[in-house]
Amino acid sequence: MAPSETTITLTRALTRDQQARRERLVRAALDLAAEGGYASVTMHDVADRAGVARATVYRYFTSKDHLLSEVSALWIGQVIDDLTSRHLPEDPGGRLADMLCRLVQVSAENRLLTEAILQAATSPDPSAEASHQTFQGTIQRITDTALGIPATDAERDHIRDLQTVLGHILLSGLLSLSHRGRSTDEVQDLMRTAVRLVL
Repeated sequence: MAPSETTITLTRALTRDQQARRERLVRAALDLAAEGGYASVTMHDVADRAGVARATVYRYFTSKDHLLSEVSALWIGQVIDDLTSRHLPEDPGGRLADMLCRLVQVSAENRLLTEAILQAATSPDPSAEASHQTFQGTIQRITDTALGIPATDAERDHIRDLQTVLGHILLSGLLSLSHRGRSTDEVQDLMRTAVRLVL
């Protein structure tokens, strides 16, 4: 009997200094992306902005898209925290549409950062997988907040399908906002229509 192939990944906890350095790199990349979009985020400029050697960046991040996936997690986390802390409509559909429209508004106000995050999220680079997961996690947090946590298997399956559909529509809407010049109002109307159709 042939031995099975097994992959073992070893991870180790970062020290407090290493964690602080890593966070400084992510914030430097976020600032660069906000100022100039995807093209402005280079490992060299991130290192300069964070005040570290270029080799230090590669100790924490394998590629630019890997780094931007962490930028995505940080920024989207902050945006969703803000959305969930605001007053929301009473009905679930209204809450869902309102949160998606607010996310579109914030993305429009930060177009260059949104463009950089979307480019990383749609990258074929395996190290950017976290960006895909962050985007899906964003939809999950929004739907959980708006619709509540599903109680049964059937409800969970339905919500999962809803999240998948809304995730694709939101991604398409944000790409058209940042790359094709669609207006914020148009993309918000798209999200309201999508919510009306899926609920």
